[in-house]
Amino acid sequence: MNSVQETNKQLFPTAATGTSSSKNSVENPQDRFLKLLVTQMKNQNPLNPLDNAEVTSQLAQISTVTGIDKLNDTLQKLLAGVEDSRVVEATNLIGHKVLVPGNTVSLENNAALGGFELPQSVDKMSVTILDNSGIAVRTLELGAQPSGTNTFIWDGMTSSGTNAVNGNYTFAVSAKQGDQEIKPSPLALGLVNSVSPGEHDAILDMGKLGLFGMADIKQIF
Repeated sequence: MNSVQETNKQLFPTAATGTSSSKNSVENPQDRFLKLLVTQMKNQNPLNPLDNAEVTSQLAQISTVTGIDKLNDTLQKLLAGVEDSRVVEATNLIGHKVLVPGNTVSLENNAALGGFELPQSVDKMSVTILDNSGIAVRTLELGAQPSGTNTFIWDGMTSSGTNAVNGNYTFAVSAKQGDQEIKPSPLALGLVNSVSPGEHDAILDMGKLGLFGMADIKQIF
């Protein structure tokens, strides 16, 4: 085994033996490498001196590893900063109503607002309001609708012409483009009560609707 290999074994014991090392053993790889290298140069065999090319190669590798470690630390700090800014941004939504994935509507004072998201424009769109038993209360024919996020308003009237009781309802959506069935995604309107930091994004507490991320918001009111 040559001197450079011996240096590697002392510098990176985990790579040589497969065992774990303590934090202190890898704290300053550059300093440890240089100390070992200087010691070996002082005690090298005159008949078998260290190979300059190998030493230069090892120095370059140590420099690269250290640079990667510093880059990873910088990226982690940048990511933490972005996540913190997302939480601060999300706090501005507290007290606002937003549309998020869901199929519930709340009827208050003869008015309820819900939404849906379409992957493409359609020439026929309908929303069926259902009570707590799953019985259809009213079907709204919305006609042609563009792609993207759209909203609808229910005036609280039932199919029989009476006023529905205030409270929570669910709804189902269906759409067609010609003879082709298009699958819309229902959206529920809810109030953002509070915000807390998550693992990768801010978490919005929307009461009965549940917890949502910033990416779940389709529209803000």
